[in-house]
Amino acid sequence: MAEASEAYQEGRERDAVRILRPLAKAMPGAPSVRELLGLALYRSGQYPAAATELEAYVEITGEVDQHPVLMDCARAGRDFAQIDALWRELAEVSPSGELVTEGRIVLAGSLADRGRLSDALATLGKRGDSTPKRVKEYHLRLWYAIADLEERSGNLPRARTLFDKVRRADASFADVAERLAGLG
Repeated sequence: MAEASEAYQEGRERDAVRILRPLAKAMPGAPSVRELLGLALYRSGQYPAAATELEAYVEITGEVDQHPVLMDCARAGRDFAQIDALWRELAEVSPSGELVTEGRIVLAGSLADRGRLSDALATLGKRGDSTPKRVKEYHLRLWYAIADLEERSGNLPRARTLFDKVRRADASFADVAERLAGLG
């Protein structure tokens, strides 16, 4: 497990999956094995397999901490009903702000996938307007997601403002410099 965890942390998802598959088979009730295997499969783009492992993790633990990842797996398969159901479960528990924000971002993306840009923007609301004292990575993802939706909906000034906010906080975040340059 330690070797798999190290491989995952170092970005060697294939190695982590190779190590974890036999462990999951030998210990199907081990939540940490199922969780890490699911996350490694997710990072490697194997969304259905990742969802299977993470659903097992949720069944074993009753936790919702991987719901945003499960939602993203469902989004890859365009299973919008599953995304909505997972969001409801996550929102009911209302865990940390970071976890709820991650869920909101995936939900908003799925709404945009369905052609519901205004609903997607409403899901994220005015959350991009404030700046916390300590900007964390999930703040950057939130601002980036709102900026992307604003650009897609034609509100280029707001998109520019939010992409610039991300760039000022972390110039190397995703493709924010290119997105900002593309807006002029």
